[in-house]
Amino acid sequence: MQLKKLNDKAIDQLFEAVLTLKDVEECYIFFDDLCTVNEIQSLSQRLEVARMLRKGSTYNQIEAETGASTATISRVKRCLNYGNDGYKLSLERLDR
Repeated sequence: MQLKKLNDKAIDQLFEAVLTLKDVEECYIFFDDLCTVNEIQSLSQRLEVARMLRKGSTYNQIEAETGASTATISRVKRCLNYGNDGYKLSLERLDR
């Protein structure tokens, strides 16, 4: 499924490039070149917020453990509740 707002050849290329990566080490190499340290930390923080929300953690617990703002937590929660289930898909596969 492609999302209309993300339907772009350059974005397709980015996603295809990510899919070619074989292990965590290759991800470190690729994302170190692609993103700033802060961008990578923000992405990983959002995934951790999603994991904690799915486990029933409170905003206060999440904020204390991850340093995420309540705005970030709310945005992730909105995606979990009304998004395309991307977090759910990934987190379920990580839990296997």
